[in-house]
Amino acid sequence: QVQLMESGGGSVQPGGSLRLSCAVSGDSYNCIGWFRQAPGKEREGVATISTGASNTDYAASVQGRFTISQDNARNTAYLQMNSLKADDTAMYYCAARKGLAHRCRVSANFAAWGQGTQVTVSS
Repeated sequence: QVQLMESGGGSVQPGGSLRLSCAVSGDSYNCIGWFRQAPGKEREGVATISTGASNTDYAASVQGRFTISQDNARNTAYLQMNSLKADDTAMYYCAARKGLAHRCRVSANFAAWGQGTQVTVSS
């Protein structure tokens, strides 16, 4: 079983930046994803990274503003969020899966999830 714990959320003004971290432990995995869910909205896949090949995938809404990365030595994944907008306000979750590398995409199904960290973008 994979355990995940997010950190780094908070409140920021529009145009600001935040970096989220996801510490992963437990069973093996080869794909990490970041997802978000705002009140009254469906959960949205934000970004994914394959831990072996470092292939990445992004939602169109964050392309060019968010960057997913990983530190395999620390079993930690990151989500650098720049040029934040009010629409980015949501609970952010990281998730893990094990499967084919080319299936490590924001549209994939993930089996293990963290508890989430809140991001609020407001002036």
